[in-house]
Amino acid sequence: MPATIKDNTKLFKALSDPNRLRILKMLQTKSLCVCEITEVLKLATSTVSKHLSILRYAGFVIEQKEGKWVNYLINPKPPDQRISSVLSTLDFWIADDNSIISDKQKIQNIDRNIVCGR
Repeated sequence: MPATIKDNTKLFKALSDPNRLRILKMLQTKSLCVCEITEVLKLATSTVSKHLSILRYAGFVIEQKEGKWVNYLINPKPPDQRISSVLSTLDFWIADDNSIISDKQKIQNIDRNIVCGR
């Protein structure tokens, strides 16, 4: 069944915010919890949760419960093949952005036991 304009709008809306693009690039490196993403983006937890909700609704990310943690990760089986296509080309579009490079370095050094325990 072909995608509708509403389907396309949902995908483009999810990609229309720089912080959501940053989140996608972080999650392409490793799964993260809200606290870790909040620490990197320096945004309110509620704002990060809203961004994740939009990405989840569009099919880009999923949640995975692991003990006391709720991890977010790139959807390995997105409902729409265009999502996989977009994710596979993100590097072409934004990998050399300074904020993307900085975020990638920051998430390597984040200790969730410290940032989530504050």
